[in-house]
Amino acid sequence: MASTVDIPPIAVIGAGSWGTALAMHIAGTGRKVYLWGHEPEQMTALAADRSNEQFLPGLTFPDSLEVLVDLSELPASCRKFLVVVPSHAFRQVLRVLLQLPASPTIIAWGTKGLEKGTSLFMSNIADEELPAEIQTSAISGPSFAGEVARGMPTAITVASSNNDTAAEVASWLHHHQFRAYTQEDLIGVQVGGALKNVMAIAAGISDGLGFGANARAALITRGLAEITRLGIRAGGQMETFMGLAGMGDLVLTCTDDQSRNRRVGLGLGEGASLEQTMQKIGQEAEGVQSAAAAWELSRKLDVAMPITEQVYNVIYKDLPALQAVENLLHRDPKHE
Repeated sequence: MASTVDIPPIAVIGAGSWGTALAMHIAGTGRKVYLWGHEPEQMTALAADRSNEQFLPGLTFPDSLEVLVDLSELPASCRKFLVVVPSHAFRQVLRVLLQLPASPTIIAWGTKGLEKGTSLFMSNIADEELPAEIQTSAISGPSFAGEVARGMPTAITVASSNNDTAAEVASWLHHHQFRAYTQEDLIGVQVGGALKNVMAIAAGISDGLGFGANARAALITRGLAEITRLGIRAGGQMETFMGLAGMGDLVLTCTDDQSRNRRVGLGLGEGASLEQTMQKIGQEAEGVQSAAAAWELSRKLDVAMPITEQVYNVIYKDLPALQAVENLLHRDPKHE
């Protein structure tokens, strides 16, 4: 068995809660990990504190995690990357990585969203921006950052069109309490990861309005139907939406207040504005952007997505939350 000094290092790009948690987890396996984010002041604080007190307070970084204030400090030997940035920054980050002295060999991502304005998946962006020899992979599934950083049991999915790439990326993550499964359905995994955030906003709105468990269960179930319809039309596989990246992530995000997207919905349901809600949360919530991108994609692909449409109308058309729910309930009856 190779010693840890013989194992190639990983660079995690993005120092929010999820990027930091993944960097901590991978470093906890003994592998050398470099963590970089785009704000020098934040990275300086992380390096000094050996923790991310803003997003994961009280948790100390493993010894093998090194914080980089400047990406130019990354050793040329580090050619494997895990990108964990908001979807709106994903394309630019890929361009930055291509400017490094040593070209990446693998770029995986934990970004769950669609690109604003194009409704492209992250894999589409990677296809446009990266040379063919760079292998790519997506990580998704039910995984709150705080629980991963604390070493609590977690299972996720690693998807790639190349089985060997999926297996290697899974090997970065699969350790002790963290289980990583692999599969080839890159599109389906990304659909599940992006759309579950929109459904979590819907579930939060329902709960914020005080509609109870029955309504939440209905939203989750019909939300999964919407995700599956869109995913299959986009080229995904039915089985994916019954698994960790589909139903698993959807249930988690819709039912627990660790979910930023659910909290967005709660705020809107309770009568707060989107701006007030986002200020209170203090972090990105991918479902806000994904609601518009998913709605546009559903129109392009001619897929009925009534829940997504109502979330889009609440966020971007100032539709009152109560009216959005009534619009859903008053739709004509149909066969399930």
